[in-house]
Amino acid sequence: MHTADATPAAPRPPRPRPDSAPRPPRPRPGSAGPRFRLVATDLDGTLLRADLTVSARTRAALALAGRSGARHLVVTGRPAASCREFLVAIGYEGLAVCGQGAQLYDASADRLLVSAALDLDLARAVVKRTEEELGGRPLELAVVTAAPENRFVVTPRFTDRIRPDWGLVGSREELWARPIEKVLMRHRELPDGRVAAAAALAGGDEVSVTHSEKGMIEVLPAGVNKALGLGRAAERMGFAPEDTIAFGDMPNDIPMLEWAGYGVAMGNAHPGLIAVADEVAPGHDEDGVAAVLERVYGHTRHS
Repeated sequence: MHTADATPAAPRPPRPRPDSAPRPPRPRPGSAGPRFRLVATDLDGTLLRADLTVSARTRAALALAGRSGARHLVVTGRPAASCREFLVAIGYEGLAVCGQGAQLYDASADRLLVSAALDLDLARAVVKRTEEELGGRPLELAVVTAAPENRFVVTPRFTDRIRPDWGLVGSREELWARPIEKVLMRHRELPDGRVAAAAALAGGDEVSVTHSEKGMIEVLPAGVNKALGLGRAAERMGFAPEDTIAFGDMPNDIPMLEWAGYGVAMGNAHPGLIAVADEVAPGHDEDGVAAVLERVYGHTRHS
């Protein structure tokens, strides 16, 4: 790990509960209830609509929370280089957690404070073992190169739509030519759950495996997840889990919702996240984050 913060706060252990069982019902916070001092939100599928914009209503709700004394903290799977444009668009300032918790980014200074790298030999070994767990079925691969570049580099069949800003390599061996932060793997026929389970078995405790987007299973340095990043940022900002309300939509958000005092899954969320959430909000295209914040901090006008 390359970091300016060698002793990050450890994530709070998840609440004890049977595997895959939902949390016990908890009171829905309202305008007369707790005023959370930290609002932690994912970006894609949560704060961002499908067109990758933040609605006027959501901006107003975040401003309402701010006037009530709360801080907004973005906690995203995107690396800092990929989320900067979205943060600028909403006038975001201060810390952001990026790269699934691997990066702590100062958006005001446009500076990475913490970043983690994945060992190349380990990454190759986990890919090989995952394919063995899948009965020898080959995976399509991509990597995110190490900070500060954080470029998305793919093999030819990883996706049918390759963006102009991505790197394209002719063979998977070229993926290991430079330092990386994570590996992304997919199989065109097998379900994501099976690929994720195989990668988790193959990686053991040597890596972290998460699922943040359909068709993309991510392999990261051991211990890296959104709870680690959220805990590190919250400690710097002076907040505790009980001060925090968190919003997400995919399994990679599970550690974050388990760390936070109150966890909200979007209406479009993966069933695995809904199972651990305290509440299910409307979907991201229905301004679900705004709907909850308006209730928690008091209503505001919106168009």
